[in-house]
Amino acid sequence: MTDRKTRSIAVLELDLLKTFVAVAECGGFHRAAEQLHLTQSTVSQHIKRLELEAKRPLFRRTTRAVALTDDGEMLLGDARRLLQLEETARHRLTAPQLSGTVRLGAVEEVAGGSLPPALGRFASLHRHVKLEVQIGVSSELIELLDRGRLDVVLAKRPLGTSRGRLAWREPLLWAAAETFDLVPGAPLPLALYREHSVSREAALRALRGSDASWEINYTSPSLTGVRAAALAGLAITPLPSSAITNGLRVLGVADGLPPLPDLEFAIFENARPAAAAAALAEALASLVQFADRGAAGTAAKRI
Repeated sequence: MTDRKTRSIAVLELDLLKTFVAVAECGGFHRAAEQLHLTQSTVSQHIKRLELEAKRPLFRRTTRAVALTDDGEMLLGDARRLLQLEETARHRLTAPQLSGTVRLGAVEEVAGGSLPPALGRFASLHRHVKLEVQIGVSSELIELLDRGRLDVVLAKRPLGTSRGRLAWREPLLWAAAETFDLVPGAPLPLALYREHSVSREAALRALRGSDASWEINYTSPSLTGVRAAALAGLAITPLPSSAITNGLRVLGVADGLPPLPDLEFAIFENARPAAAAAALAEALASLVQFADRGAAGTAAKRI
């Protein structure tokens, strides 16, 4: 009897935490109820019971909005971690035993961000699957996928296309060294990826539609290379907002530069992926979703 009661309480607490996280992320009880497929009264009851257990209010309620209290903010991070642990444990028990090798291609912009935790989570769930990872430019990775040399690709979506599963949108911004000064009347010095880059194409398309004069002074096949040129003060370069590091500042319309479009990062896979490749694509998508909700307002606006 005691064990059964303990298990039911643990499940109930997870349900309350799921409701709490949903309300915090949705900014209200009604939208959280729709997301969870619950009635609004059930959502309200869950929050009330969680606040009773916590012995403190977790939300500030007004007629227009619902906002977290300081205690609610502290609980939110712990709640997300607990729910992710619960999901990982559940997947370990229910996930099919997969094996084989999955060849993943990813752009450099994600290699140091959302990719490592996604791969770590996938490896913990599917210990018999081997991963081969190739970092490159979007167009080259997608071409390798089409030629059957990669199984899954996480890359920037080519401009004007809808191929792939949209993962997130991110602003593309003009970046320059903090000490860099634009010279009035002089052509804008540019540092760009080499040809067939989504960022390069977006930047040149924007410049051609403006009155600005410009010249390409530096090219590189990698994010590290074009960013290094900007940090050295050699040129300005278009970067995803998440790739703008210390030592760089953002330039814009006030500096005589045209606005740039958002970049769309997407997950690409073959029409008939193997089970292990399909599982990796799902793992990438689910972790990207979770990371974005936790980032709330940072660069990435994911699935």
